[in-house]
Amino acid sequence: MASVTDIGLETAPRTSSRDLQRLRIVPARHPWRVAGTVLAAAIILISLHSVFTNERWGWSVFAEYFFSEPVLAGLGRTLQLTAVSAVIGFILGGLLAFARVSKSPLLSTLSWGYIWLLRSIPLIVLLLVLNNLGYLYATINLGVPFTEIMWAQFDTVQTLSPFAVAVIGLSLNQAAFSSEIIRGGILSVDQGQHEAAAALGLSRWRQAVHIVLPQAMRAILPSGFNEIIGLAKATSIVYVLALPELFYTVQVIYRRNLEVIPLLMVATVWYLIIMVVLSAFQYLIEQYYSRGARREALPPLVDKLFRIISRKAPEVASAAPVSVVADRKPLAGFESGRIGGEVAIHGVNKSFGTLKVLDDIDLTVGSGEVVAIIGPSGAGKSTLLRTINHLERVNTGLVAIDSELIGYERRGDALYELKEPAIRRRRAGVGMVFQNFNLFPHLTALENVVEAPISVAGVPREQALASGRDLLARVGLADKADVYPRHLSGGQQQRVAIARALALRPKVLLFDEPTSALDPELVGEVLDVIKELAKSGTTLVIVTHEIGFAREVADRIVFMEAGRILEIAAPERLFSAPTHHRTREFLAKVL
Repeated sequence: MASVTDIGLETAPRTSSRDLQRLRIVPARHPWRVAGTVLAAAIILISLHSVFTNERWGWSVFAEYFFSEPVLAGLGRTLQLTAVSAVIGFILGGLLAFARVSKSPLLSTLSWGYIWLLRSIPLIVLLLVLNNLGYLYATINLGVPFTEIMWAQFDTVQTLSPFAVAVIGLSLNQAAFSSEIIRGGILSVDQGQHEAAAALGLSRWRQAVHIVLPQAMRAILPSGFNEIIGLAKATSIVYVLALPELFYTVQVIYRRNLEVIPLLMVATVWYLIIMVVLSAFQYLIEQYYSRGARREALPPLVDKLFRIISRKAPEVASAAPVSVVADRKPLAGFESGRIGGEVAIHGVNKSFGTLKVLDDIDLTVGSGEVVAIIGPSGAGKSTLLRTINHLERVNTGLVAIDSELIGYERRGDALYELKEPAIRRRRAGVGMVFQNFNLFPHLTALENVVEAPISVAGVPREQALASGRDLLARVGLADKADVYPRHLSGGQQQRVAIARALALRPKVLLFDEPTSALDPELVGEVLDVIKELAKSGTTLVIVTHEIGFAREVADRIVFMEAGRILEIAAPERLFSAPTHHRTREFLAKVL
């Protein structure tokens, strides 16, 4: 066999770490990068030299008209059109987007029809039609349709000035395109965020404005600002209305003095300045909405600006996990002896298309009882849990908390389905901790905890903040109150989720696989908190694969398979002497 020296290699001498520290580090060289950079710089310099030394560009004429009164007046009108049309267009576009994703077939269809129509009509055609609207309708009448009752009447031609026509046309056109951008942003928000907000009992408006839109903004902003920049340039098309905005003003001037190129450069440079300002605003706003989504700190200048605006700076903490406080005191407001709610499930069936996931489920969970639901994947465990707080609507059957139906109201011999606000009020008594945490990423840990008490229960903000800090302290996260979820470990995030669920003092607490998304070494953090809750008197229903934990904490174990409950028993009996053969087979594999 050939040795190392036989093939021309020598054994490297052994070197101590102290000797290595003295060695000079030579960076890798990238000659093609340098060559490309030099070539690009040369092309730019040659181009600039050609532009600024060619007298035909007419820089003296450019300087004469750049700050001239007509140009500045046209610039002001361009900025005014852009700002007003952008605001109106995006507000209308937001309403159209929410209508498009709503559950109302009428609103969704009307929104789709508007978007389809306005995206089909060229902007110049729309402006000309609006400008000639007086030919179709001589007056604009305000009153009761199909009656002689009239409150006011306006002359169409006098009311719709060229500026008004431009604003209306640009806004209507902008709304059609911005609505699709906003809808795309809304659809980009994870469904778990909608479910978490609904489980907390937040109103539809609160969900949309405070939970969904702030997260959607990260997807909306790049395309949205692209539309605004396009709108600023599209204002030049209103020259067909003889409205003296920037481009029309420049046209008028160069038709008189025939200095076409210098005047076009005047307009070009002003458009460039507008783009630079809009791009700077875009950067700042994107940084603001990325606070909970980035691991690195904000740039110092941006951070200082946000301090001035919000009077506080977003804190960024290390993502390293911290251990649970060993001597954690009993959970605030959930001391031993608290009376939990009774959960009664009667004849519940649930299907997704042809797939039946719950089959005639009957289960009663007593007040203060801890019930663990186990079984193979696809058994229907999580779906059953979600029917308890009406996140999943059953096909047939009823679910009641303390004899009160969450989704229905009894009137005589009939059950009437409740509307969403009433369902939210009843759902507030049922807390839920999700498998994937579903914390709101744009809110800090403390803001996650106090969101529902403030907006649902009407708790004064200062009181909610004090209670929220206390809850976080009792789950071992007192020092993480102002940290965003992304900067927390999985175990820490789940403990924040538990504190959030406890903030409304629910009678029943639901856990959907609370440890399945965690690393094994983090599981103990969460299970310790649940064990304490199990002693508090709150009714707990836990879907789990942690068989040892279920055995230790549960009063009863429910075994499910194929959408059916096959066996219910106390832990000691079910684990030692299961009666159903499928329970025995399942336990033989997992124990």
